Amino acid sequence: MDLGTIIGLVGGSLLIFSALLLGGSLTMFINIPSMLLVLGGTLAVTFIKFKMSDVIGSMQVAMKAFLVKMSDPEAIIEEMVNFTRIAKKEGLIALEKEVATDPFASKALRYLSDGYDETLIEDMLNKDIRLTIQRHTLGQNVFKAMGESAPAFGMIGTLIGLVQMLSSMDDPSTIGPSMAVALLTTLYGALLANFICLPLAEKLSLRSGQEKLNKSIIVEAALGINRGVSPLVLEECLRIFLTPKQRVPKNEAATEAPKKGADIQ
Repeated sequence: MDLGTIIGLVGGSLLIFSALLLGGSLTMFINIPSMLLVLGGTLAVTFIKFKMSDVIGSMQVAMKAFLVKMSDPEAIIEEMVNFTRIAKKEGLIALEKEVATDPFASKALRYLSDGYDETLIEDMLNKDIRLTIQRHTLGQNVFKAMGESAPAFGMIGTLIGLVQMLSSMDDPSTIGPSMAVALLTTLYGALLANFICLPLAEKLSLRSGQEKLNKSIIVEAALGINRGVSPLVLEECLRIFLTPKQRVPKNEAATEAPKKGADIQ
């Protein structure tokens, strides 16, 4: 589970509700027709723009932002280097018995143990990456479209409320409450767009980039294993995918730390 997403949603919700309560009664910010207009209108436009299966599928993709914890690239590198050692000692066929933590890595090991051609391995794994990114992009586009439509329907609701208010100008006592209700749809649209839909689209984009990085590491490792690259050389090649701070292996970082302390003394 992604703790950052949960903290953001819960913390943001608490701040919003606190602001509403401090400003007065919470019930004054609740208007069912306005909610139905914003939510219903946003979903209706989304179904017009995309296929129903794509919209439903995007909801499943969105759950990844909450429930799926991405694998650590360093852990993937360590695991793939270990597979390289096994392949060096026992041959590629020995990888058939190995179980990888990542399903994509398991697929790469199966291709290697079955003796697939290197070009075929690269093409099939890269095709898997492209199709995965394409599915993720579709999910992002659905939430971006919802983020664009929600404020628009908030404004439509406000205009409807203003028309209703102006039609009853003969009763000044109804102007204030009618204006408040009219503005609530704008509030609902802004919250739906900027607190839920657009942040989820950005989180899915971030997750997509992380998954692409992990899979690219696995592809590079699989090709290196197939070519018979030594574990040390392969590890050095794979660490290029990491940030400069992460590229130093943990065992080397542990040995360098006392040296720096000795220099300071």
